Amino acid sequence: MLGRVDTPLLDLNLLRTFLAVYRSGSFTGAARLLGLSQPTVTTQMRTLERLSGRELFEQLPRGVTPTPVADELAARIAAPLDELAAVAGPDPLEGGRPEPVHLAGPAEFLCTQVLPALAPLVAEGVRLRVATGLTEPLLDELRAGRHDLVIATARPRGRALHAVPLGDEEFVLVAAPVWAERLAGRLSAEGPAALQSVPLITYAEDLPIARRYWRHVFGRRLSRTAAVTVPDLRGVLAAVVAGAGFSVLPRYLCAEPLRSGALVELLEPEDAPINTGFIVQRPGASDNPDVVRVRELLVREGRTW
Repeated sequence: MLGRVDTPLLDLNLLRTFLAVYRSGSFTGAARLLGLSQPTVTTQMRTLERLSGRELFEQLPRGVTPTPVADELAARIAAPLDELAAVAGPDPLEGGRPEPVHLAGPAEFLCTQVLPALAPLVAEGVRLRVATGLTEPLLDELRAGRHDLVIATARPRGRALHAVPLGDEEFVLVAAPVWAERLAGRLSAEGPAALQSVPLITYAEDLPIARRYWRHVFGRRLSRTAAVTVPDLRGVLAAVVAGAGFSVLPRYLCAEPLRSGALVELLEPEDAPINTGFIVQRPGASDNPDVVRVRELLVREGRTW
């Protein structure tokens, strides 16, 4: 067992580096957190493994995953090392403001839902550094220590990241009134074939949201080529409102145009497709109290989105 090795294993620098690797999920992330070079972190972990005689981490294509031995060691040392760091480090209330909260997620959701919800915290002094992107690359960056919180469109794999459901987004089939009038009654009679002559506006060439809607609602595969692709759902919305064609969009994004009549929901299925979003936290990020405040507020607000 790790606890039975000789005194050199008790080097706090090795244990501190181990805990940083464990929490960040990569040697690169640990190096960034500790202000060390990646080769130094790698050397220290090899030393710790040699002293213990046990493998602590398994290499992944991106980052590392802890072995059961590492899980046991982290459970034993995390609390004592965190307490020691709290004693040795400056008190955020005395030494200055807490660090900014590094938050990332889909651009559309961040801009329309998350940032307005966080405005009261910003007014109280919370600082944010916001990045946008797709879920998988953002989760890789989270493991590497680049972000504190990521809003993900799928639950992350593995044990290194803590994910809490944020809320469900419902997808709706929409078009401008000019198209809705032309299609009146045809969708019910003809099914999705009625849309064959209507231009499809979508997020990406492989039609990810529209394909999911077709499978879930119509029970068939979508075989279409997009008339317009825009890698931002707000651009898709703008084109559809202007009458360019139809699309499948999350309801939160088009709720106001639907209320005003600028958009029409073409179909109201009994079981609309949904996708669950998650707020994902990097282990160790809660050292910053503002990370906890941001996470808790978003979880509360997520129930109403």
